[in-house]
Amino acid sequence: MRNALNKLADSVQDDSVKDRFENEMDSFFSLFRRYLTDKAADTPLDWDKIRSPGSDEVVDYVSLSNGEDAAANLSKLAVLKLNGGLGTSMGCVGPKSVIEVRDGNTFLDLAVRQIEHLNRKYDADVPLLLMNSFNTDSDTAKIIRKYQGHRIRVKTFNQSRFPRIFKDSLLPVPQSFDDSLEAWYPPGHGDLFESLVSSGELDALLAQGREVLFVSNGDNLGATVDTKILTHMLETDAEYIMELTDKTRADVKGGTLINYDGEIRLLEIAQVPKEHVEEFKSIKKFKNFNTNNLWINLKAVKRLVEANAIQVEIIPNAKAITINKAEYNVLQLETAVGAAIRHFKGAHGVVVPRSRFLPVKTCSDLLLVKSDLFFLEHGALRLDQSRFGPNPLIKLGSHFKKVSGFQQRIPHMPKILELDHLTITGNVSLGKGVTLKGTVIIVCSDGQRIDIPNGAVLENVVVTGNLTILEH
Repeated sequence: MRNALNKLADSVQDDSVKDRFENEMDSFFSLFRRYLTDKAADTPLDWDKIRSPGSDEVVDYVSLSNGEDAAANLSKLAVLKLNGGLGTSMGCVGPKSVIEVRDGNTFLDLAVRQIEHLNRKYDADVPLLLMNSFNTDSDTAKIIRKYQGHRIRVKTFNQSRFPRIFKDSLLPVPQSFDDSLEAWYPPGHGDLFESLVSSGELDALLAQGREVLFVSNGDNLGATVDTKILTHMLETDAEYIMELTDKTRADVKGGTLINYDGEIRLLEIAQVPKEHVEEFKSIKKFKNFNTNNLWINLKAVKRLVEANAIQVEIIPNAKAITINKAEYNVLQLETAVGAAIRHFKGAHGVVVPRSRFLPVKTCSDLLLVKSDLFFLEHGALRLDQSRFGPNPLIKLGSHFKKVSGFQQRIPHMPKILELDHLTITGNVSLGKGVTLKGTVIIVCSDGQRIDIPNGAVLENVVVTGNLTILEH
């Protein structure tokens, strides 16, 4: 592997590019070597050592003070959105952050509006950083030009570009530095710490007097700056805070905080022995899960990266790729930013309201955030006060997987304030002004079509077969 990586480095012509590339390959080799060591050791988690976190390791949001020093504390804050993902799973081209989610605004537009409002309200200068991947970098650079006249500083930097490896030989897929994009991968958001340092952005933030970085997924519309959590972090001298929220049956696979051998850790389902998976999914035993909204002390990041002390669990992600019309099984070695919590002093979780976790992973999520359940306030989505209980469970079938299919079949958002559960499968279209209440299930047979007319009210119904409802 070392020889193969040296050969890749020799294929770089530009000296300034070569330095960064060699550093990336050194980081990758360190990750690869650790992967082999961990694989050989094969030391599974000792389930008997797992304990529920103590009251000082997970605190409730309602116990936090109001954050009266918001204006002063904001001068110590920077915000980072993880912006490495593409919108391919929803049928879109380019960065996922530019998918339109609400009233003509993209994920990125809403993030900018939120921070711009914060800066105006408190006369602050909170910067927004975007951690891109090589997949999203050039498109994002063009998009952010439109924010130049806004009261916000937007900075971007790239996470690492690592070589995929063949599953059988464990050697790199790329043969040269400029090999096709298929041969490379961004190594997960655990790469945040090293990339922040190597890009120079960490030192730049520290020079500005920034102490805390609020990190969140670019597609989580609930992840807004919360001055209560910021104040709490500064008052407690915590180096790392993870926002948790209560599990529902839709979140049973989400990672959770545990006490393991006396230290706080993130436990992911992939680490759980098979015989304990159902126990892990239990809402009674593991009540909260990780939202990936994280508050991290920047000086601590610098200290730990320089000491090479952030050693987190490696997630081998198996993929199949096509090279010259032949299919190959490959691995990409990834890490998660949440797993680093055990390396930071005073690290703990804060159990936040569910409203701070509003991810948009699918078009089912898109229907929820576009609906009358929410309204927009300074770039943040707010739940309608007349809504009672948890958000409805929405399941849209394969006809709605891509944004284009979703928009074609649901051109006007239905009213769902009183909806509990919605399932739609098959070739179904909703008209204008449709209201859905209680449990609504619409199942269209293959080769058939169901049209729900304008103004229809569906409450606790099952619609099946082939149906074109006519207006009366």
